[in-house]
Amino acid sequence: MANKIHLKLAIAEHPHTSAIRDGSIPIEGVDAEFVTVQPQIGAFRRMVRDVEFDVCELAPTTYIIARAYGAPFVALPIFVVRRFHHSGLLVRPDAGIKTPKDLEGKKVGVRAYSVTTGAWTRQVLIDEFGLDPSKVTWVVDDEEHVTQLKLPPNVIHAPEGSSLADMMAKGELVAGFHGNAGIGRTGAPTGGWQEVEADYPDLFPNAEELEAEYYARTGVYPMHGTIVVKDSVLAEHPWVARSIYDAFDKAKQDWLAKLDAGELNDKKNQKYLELRKIVGHDPLPYGIEENRKTIEALEATAFKQGLTPRRMSMSELFVDPRV
Repeated sequence: MANKIHLKLAIAEHPHTSAIRDGSIPIEGVDAEFVTVQPQIGAFRRMVRDVEFDVCELAPTTYIIARAYGAPFVALPIFVVRRFHHSGLLVRPDAGIKTPKDLEGKKVGVRAYSVTTGAWTRQVLIDEFGLDPSKVTWVVDDEEHVTQLKLPPNVIHAPEGSSLADMMAKGELVAGFHGNAGIGRTGAPTGGWQEVEADYPDLFPNAEELEAEYYARTGVYPMHGTIVVKDSVLAEHPWVARSIYDAFDKAKQDWLAKLDAGELNDKKNQKYLELRKIVGHDPLPYGIEENRKTIEALEATAFKQGLTPRRMSMSELFVDPRV
């Protein structure tokens, strides 16, 4: 391609994206300018509010909400972060929370109602265990990325000057999300908004077993990072979708080969080696058909949870770069 187009990309550093970011795997036809935003959550807000980048890695729930409200960008079926969500919801041991239904009538902390961790965990609680999310008071202490989002009446903000971790410690919350709400397990830094130590067990002590059974039965494999491209870029240069997809796929295939060779054993890669035990050789499947059940599950639960004002079709949400 003789003339390259210049695009500004905000993509986080992952083991399977580093070769794209450093230019060793180019995006054909694209003069790529990479912008590093630390943490990537900052790029989420800048993209959904100001459409600052041509290409951006977004949390998928944030993306679906933004798209429902008319955001001028669309996703490619590239999912760069994944994990299951039967673990990570921590409960106070003295609160009597034995099953998800026990959360009804109680207060649960989550950084923001639309955060993808919260959306996926609620999907599990609703679809697998019959939780009525409208009977839980969800306490948040941050603003939502998408300003047009109208929160359900059972979502409230923490009192000014109070953190979710403090509220959990005082017994004002019966449960909260590990790290996401600044709430951690004993001796384990949360990596979230506030590092604390607390003796809070997971709601599901056998989470790994439940996750494997859930995936085998449903085929749903929660994603956390998806790649979006401005509508205007694709309208003028429709080939860009395939160029981006091919570059990400090539980078991932090279990464998988290194996993196979035992070259990658750090913490970031170990997570995916563990996920292979549940989902198979490729722990980061790309493509619409490969992810149809997961995409449909997130779209459905987003509407069910009051995050989107209407149902959305696959063609509204994703461009298939291989067609």
